[in-house]
Amino acid sequence: MQYMMLIYAAESAHPDTGTPEGEAYMQTYFSISQDWSERGLMVAGAPLENIDSATTVRVRDGKTGTTDGPFAETKEQLGGYYILDCKDLDEAIECAAQIPTSGVGSIEIRPVRDMGAKPE
Repeated sequence: MQYMMLIYAAESAHPDTGTPEGEAYMQTYFSISQDWSERGLMVAGAPLENIDSATTVRVRDGKTGTTDGPFAETKEQLGGYYILDCKDLDEAIECAAQIPTSGVGSIEIRPVRDMGAKPE
């Protein structure tokens, strides 16, 4: 089953880019991504640009409106994602715990719905 790992943290929670801590942090991301690819788990994954590049769209009464920024004002923002093909939720949880941001933020795991299957 495919699971999406939604990676949330405050942008200030990560080590600064260009520092030894920041380089080690990113190397962990590269390592787990390579491991998951080699194990056949990796379907997709990417970091997102900072929240100042976000645009939120809402349609109300047939009119499209946009707002600069993320959809909600929160301390943690969606920073990236993985889609992994895991045998079960337990394996997905093991993988989510390896994501470096799990130590400073949170990882939301959601099964990806098979649109060819009937809803439960």
